[in-house]
Amino acid sequence: MANLFDEVQVGDLRLKHRIVMSPLTRSRAGENLAPREMNVEYYRQRASAALIITEATHVLPQGIGYPFTPGIGTEEQIAGWKKVVDAVHARGGRIFLQLWHVGRISHRVMQENNELPVSASAIKPAGELYTGKEMTEFETPRSLELDEIAGIVEYFRLGAENAKKAGFDGVEIHGANGYLLDQFLEDSTNKRTDEYGGAIENRARLLLEVVDAAINVWGANRVGVRLSPAGSFSDMSDSNPSATFAYAAEKLGKRGIAYLHVIEPEPKNAVKYLVNGEQISAVKHLKSIFNGTVIAAQGYDFESGNAVIESGDADLVAYGKLFIANPDLPERFKKNAPLNPPVESAFYGGSEHGYTDYPTLDKATAA
Repeated sequence: MANLFDEVQVGDLRLKHRIVMSPLTRSRAGENLAPREMNVEYYRQRASAALIITEATHVLPQGIGYPFTPGIGTEEQIAGWKKVVDAVHARGGRIFLQLWHVGRISHRVMQENNELPVSASAIKPAGELYTGKEMTEFETPRSLELDEIAGIVEYFRLGAENAKKAGFDGVEIHGANGYLLDQFLEDSTNKRTDEYGGAIENRARLLLEVVDAAINVWGANRVGVRLSPAGSFSDMSDSNPSATFAYAAEKLGKRGIAYLHVIEPEPKNAVKYLVNGEQISAVKHLKSIFNGTVIAAQGYDFESGNAVIESGDADLVAYGKLFIANPDLPERFKKNAPLNPPVESAFYGGSEHGYTDYPTLDKATAA
């Protein structure tokens, strides 16, 4: 029976344990949205993760929705990420770059030339976003024209190519949390009547085209995909999430990608994930269909992480807030040591405080 400390095969990589660092937006990129020395140190500190999945990284300026989030489209950005990768590799770590386009979760003040953000359909999300100066209500996005979609796929391909230039071990396609690829996939945000709308096969088309573009660069065994079935973040919903995400999982499984990264629905949404009228764990359901390596995420601790692996419903577990506050999380788990509490006020933006100044066990002991 496997547990968090067992080795595991992910694509063609042999990982030393099963404790993954989740992608975590921290809004601390430097000038021109390139990683800087503070970011290098942050990832270096967490290199003991079995696999680091970086913060979401936009593949083109149109994909920006939050202040100070990094890109992978310029030479300066590639060079900044290369320093991060080199620091992680120097400590024996493995790291994938998460490729991202926010779609409608943006605002014209964040866009070049003050243009509207884009989406599958012109449907305004509920809520507000932070533009770097103030909270601003979302606006109605522009529906992407059919002849623009190939360009989106090409930018993801270029992002995958630039990730390879920076020395990453692979890439993860961000198809979760209500961003552009998820906006195409789920029927609450996709009302298109062309070949990218309507039936599940059409709504999943953009996600699969992006994945195929990344596979063409990296090979399937170095590409992962993140999905959020029955998630409501970014004002998302789907009329039949188990069918929608099962289709995506099946098609991704047939491509032989390295892993499927599943954000388990929160309890308030889990009741919507039904198969034949019965509620079922989304991770368990999608793993049975994907038939490959699955990373589970959603507020796991040590005990629940071990439990989901021992059950066979997942192969690895991704940790977010716990890795923010505990750069040496695997060691703390192994020693059953106390965990640092996260400083939530410092999650987004700012300086080293709440970013690179959390103590490791050796420093805590010395103190």
